[in-house]
This record gives sequence, C-alpha cells and structure tokens, in this order.
Amino acid sequence: MTQQTHPAVQALLDGVNSGDADAFIGCFTEDGVVDDWGREFRGAARIRAWSDAELIGARAIIGVRNVERRGGEIIVTARVGGTGFNGPSHFFFRIRGDRVSRMTIRV
Repeated sequence: MTQQTHPAVQALLDGVNSGDADAFIGCFTEDGVVDDWGREFRGAARIRAWSDAELIGARAIIGVRNVERRGGEIIVTARVGGTGFNGPSHFFFRIRGDRVSRMTIRV
C-alpha cells in the first residue's frame, strides 16, 4: 500500500529529481550516512562527492512506486533512471529529528 512519506524523505527525493544537490545534502543530519550497496559515505562532503558521481551527477530520477514504514525505517520502493544505474531499487531511510540520518540503497 502506498503511503505518504516523511517530509525529510520527500524533500530528499524532490532534491534528487530536480537535480538540486544542495537540497539533497540539506536533508541529512550532520553525521548522515549513505549506504550504497555496502559502500558507506558519511557527512555532507562525502555524500556530495558520491552524489556528484553516482546520483545527481548521473541525472538520476527516482520514480516512487511504494512507501511503507517497517520498524524504525521508511522503505521506498522505486524505479531509478538516469545516465547511471537504471532499474528497481529499495531505499531504506532512518530519520532523526526532522532529517535523514541514514539512507541505505539495495535492490
């Protein structure tokens, strides 16, 4: 069942889909982490470098198919397009306060 997601997750997705790296980075906590298939990028500078190469820099578009909450996570099932990875993905988000503390990407 598709649900409305947390405002921080929605803002992050909107930042990616509009190609706005500052908006995307601004959605994370200071010590936020991106786990892209086991490769971890912690903090704004490392997340930005990863995104410049593999997400926003690859003109990614995240087409949300479903949102669910399980345990302490928000799980977004999506289809990713762009000049990098293309295909189905699951994004697992943890929230702290009003920001994303962790985004884990898996198939």
